[in-house]
Amino acid sequence: MLMSLVAHPSVLSHNIGMTSKHFVLVAGNIGAGKTSLTERVGARLSWRTGFESVTDNPYLADFYDDMPKWAFHLQVFFIGHRSQQHLELYHGAQSAISDRSIYEDAHIFARALYHLGALSERDYRAYRHTFDVVVKGLPRPDLLLYLKCPIPALMQRIQQRGRAMESGITADYLTLLESFYDDWLNSFDLCPVLVIPSENLDFVNRPQHLDVVVDRIQAKLAGRENVVFPD
Repeated sequence: MLMSLVAHPSVLSHNIGMTSKHFVLVAGNIGAGKTSLTERVGARLSWRTGFESVTDNPYLADFYDDMPKWAFHLQVFFIGHRSQQHLELYHGAQSAISDRSIYEDAHIFARALYHLGALSERDYRAYRHTFDVVVKGLPRPDLLLYLKCPIPALMQRIQQRGRAMESGITADYLTLLESFYDDWLNSFDLCPVLVIPSENLDFVNRPQHLDVVVDRIQAKLAGRENVVFPD
């Protein structure tokens, strides 16, 4: 049972109070629950939070109108935005958690755009060179949270939230992204990774589920190797 694995609130509070400053990244496919988890972990632990640039992104609307024309511009914008956010959160005075990582831009989304023909070979190579130079200068995070969720559940969530820009997302596209996530994580060695099965964990409406996730995050940051979730 999920409830039986929740640490007592006093234990959680004691452990949280004893920790040093941390920088945590949240990764996962579209609809996996990254924003919800980032918001709630940040609030629970009094951590600073960072989110994707949407309303102030000067290329996003044009990109959805004409992906081949604007894909390169969008990806270069993300290099600047995410690297600046990464540095600000890392060097801030308090612990921080960020919704999506700069690493996903290259290893997942730019790769998908190239695979689907929206980025030319020339643009993709130029982008990857710029990305590689920038990320070499970034400090390593302390932990990567990877939200794992089956494709049918992702599709259901995407349809339920009804965002216009996500209306064209298909199960095939999500499956492609998931395969790229698998490739990326198989070689990811910048920091420990905690895989969170997010299909049946309701961080928003069930505080006990958030308790479980916070407990596992704290355990992983404390150096425990075998951190598992219930089935």
